[in-house]
Amino acid sequence: MPDYSDNELLEMFKDENRSNFAFNLIVNKYQKRLYWHIRKIVISHDDTNDVLQDTFIKVFKGLNNFKENSQLYTWLFRISTNEAITFLRKKKRRFFLPLIDVEYQLANSLESDSFYSGDEIQLKLQKAILTLPEKQRIVFNMKYFDEMKYEEISNILDTSVGALKASYHHAIKKIENCLKNE
Repeated sequence: MPDYSDNELLEMFKDENRSNFAFNLIVNKYQKRLYWHIRKIVISHDDTNDVLQDTFIKVFKGLNNFKENSQLYTWLFRISTNEAITFLRKKKRRFFLPLIDVEYQLANSLESDSFYSGDEIQLKLQKAILTLPEKQRIVFNMKYFDEMKYEEISNILDTSVGALKASYHHAIKKIENCLKNE
């Protein structure tokens, strides 16, 4: 199967006869990256699949209105990030839990998740990451694991590069302190 550029996929999507095919190609191209991005936020494999499905539903409904002011993947990451955050907030409200309790629950679910394949050091790192405030956790994951540039993260989260650098710096310090106290 040929590797289509994002622009080619978007043009193909605009063609009524090829829109479903183009959407399937977009899903195939970005599904794995989005899965792991969401997974680092919501932790659970099953929850990640639900959020990923919601993300692609939103993408399908909104793709005709995509203005191409940003790259397609930036737009997809923004949607998936917002969907993951919305999911966590709904979970918090549904169980009337403060976010810290949801994070504790997520940390405990890491150990029992059959889809988690990390070693003990990775588990400690993931638990330390879960102690971070939501924004710092997302910024850390995008910078450290997804290896995104600050400018890309800025476009996705609609935040200044300076604020992102500060969030990342604070996240690293908190993770270091958490790991030292383990």
